[in-house]
Amino acid sequence: MRKKIGALLMAAATAMSFSAQIAGAAEPIIPQPGRGDRLVGQNFAGRSEIIAKNGMAATSQPLATQVAIDILKQGGSAIDAAIAANSTLGLVEPTGNGMGGDLFAIIWDPKTQKLYAYNGSGRSPKGQTLEQLMVRLKEKNTETIPSFGSLPVTVPGAVDGWFALHERFGKLPMDQVLAPAIAYARDGFPLSPFIAKGWARNITRLLEHPDVEEKENARRTYTKDGVPPVAGQIWTNPDLANTLEKLAKGGRDAFYKGEVAKTLDAYMKRIGGPLRYEDLASHQGEWVDPVSTNYRGYDVWQIPPNGQGIATLQILNLIEGFDLKAMGHNSADMIHLMVEAKKLAFADRSRWYADQQFVKVPVARLIGKEYADERRKLISMEKAATNIQAGPMPESHDTIFLTTADKDGMMVSLIQSNYRGMGTGLVADGLGFMLQDRGEQFALDPEHPNVYAPGKRPFHTIIPGFVTKDGKPWLSYGVMGGAMQPQGHVQVLVNMIDFGMNVQEAGDAARWQHDGSAEPTGAPENPPGGELWLEYGVAPEVLEALKARGHNASFRQTHYGSYEAIQRDPANGVYHGGTEMRVDGHAAGY
Repeated sequence: MRKKIGALLMAAATAMSFSAQIAGAAEPIIPQPGRGDRLVGQNFAGRSEIIAKNGMAATSQPLATQVAIDILKQGGSAIDAAIAANSTLGLVEPTGNGMGGDLFAIIWDPKTQKLYAYNGSGRSPKGQTLEQLMVRLKEKNTETIPSFGSLPVTVPGAVDGWFALHERFGKLPMDQVLAPAIAYARDGFPLSPFIAKGWARNITRLLEHPDVEEKENARRTYTKDGVPPVAGQIWTNPDLANTLEKLAKGGRDAFYKGEVAKTLDAYMKRIGGPLRYEDLASHQGEWVDPVSTNYRGYDVWQIPPNGQGIATLQILNLIEGFDLKAMGHNSADMIHLMVEAKKLAFADRSRWYADQQFVKVPVARLIGKEYADERRKLISMEKAATNIQAGPMPESHDTIFLTTADKDGMMVSLIQSNYRGMGTGLVADGLGFMLQDRGEQFALDPEHPNVYAPGKRPFHTIIPGFVTKDGKPWLSYGVMGGAMQPQGHVQVLVNMIDFGMNVQEAGDAARWQHDGSAEPTGAPENPPGGELWLEYGVAPEVLEALKARGHNASFRQTHYGSYEAIQRDPANGVYHGGTEMRVDGHAAGY
């Protein structure tokens, strides 16, 4: 028996050595209450990381992960696998994504040894001015863009993103890539537990909401006689299968210039919405240069605004001036510092982030080390700040993330969303998917960079992440969940880089979330200083210490983001995968 226990402990030490090797030396165990003991890895880890050689996928739903692996085994690239998984997720997880939403992606291409980034976000209706929007809001007796119905609808950018990514990096024909999603939509799939809960909550809310102009299509698509499906129930979506088949045969133009676009146009005219055929026909996503900062020797990459990705880089720059490892993992000092850094970055986020085709966003200054040095002086380690203001500049929740990797070394970080769960509540006749409500994220102040304008992309919360080390791919990762995303990105990276956790442990460790910062819509900080929520697993004495520094802090059962990641181990020529244990996530490789 002693020999067996000794062998197990030896194996545990060996497993931990890889994490220390690639992420820096780590303490052997980081105590964390509330989780069970493990013989391999940290005691709080919910599961082991996945290790495979030839390919890997990590998504928020097991069936989608298996679809991606199947595509890789058929000779598909990581992009083919990502598109196949994303199209499947639109069916099996409509609470987070679908063809009615937007897409962003970062891709490591082993042939050119470069990162590529795609901004696949859609624009506001070109035929509706700010003045016309304000009239419609007045008719609804509201001073803000509503969450649901036709007014927050923007052009869906996801399908354009699929075909743009496929054109550059795909190997298999698109009909083969979309075939698994079509088959599941037509033949049926069993609903998974976490998604079933969100499905019921979302569709019930939408079917009861007064801003949703037309509800029968959503009722028919997402319920059976008004009753949402439950976990384990077999569900079909033949309308979605038909729409996907149109894309498989007719390409992107079937969506943006063909029958789908004409159906959307007729539907919007019927319900009085502003989106038109011309908005769809003129849509084009954008290849962009990703931007980065270096954090302790690791280059962390994000897509520049109109998204919030650079908030991650700003927070990392601010906390880099402190020794987090010496503070201790999830200590009061560590959490306090990171929250204060988040407040500073989000003040800038609320003031400066917007569509750069309409305004010049000072990205270089915002993510610069010199600016971080200036702003870092505003952090007090003794007291929580309130009324945070954006820094001076020169003149001038509900999402899916997935990551895939193939045998050639291509790695894909892809995020896609409808916003606010399922989206607007609007399902055009016979299409089988719901339109997004991303336009809610526009500001209405004419002086704000993010103010609504015709043909403009709104501020976006969804952000894919990527990390390189010495010019080579190290980590493709994401953390879903509205404003939690930059906070989650930073926490995962700190767990790996500062504390040496492996790719699964980094996501399993207890998280915190700060809420209430000012918003890019113009909404002010509320309440003063915001609210700090801690996941059970943070020590109770840490909560009390944070309260003593002035944080409005509490333990809270809420959604602390959903995480997936694939890490490259060049020494052994394998991938390490991790996924969110709090939801239906699944990582697999072969």
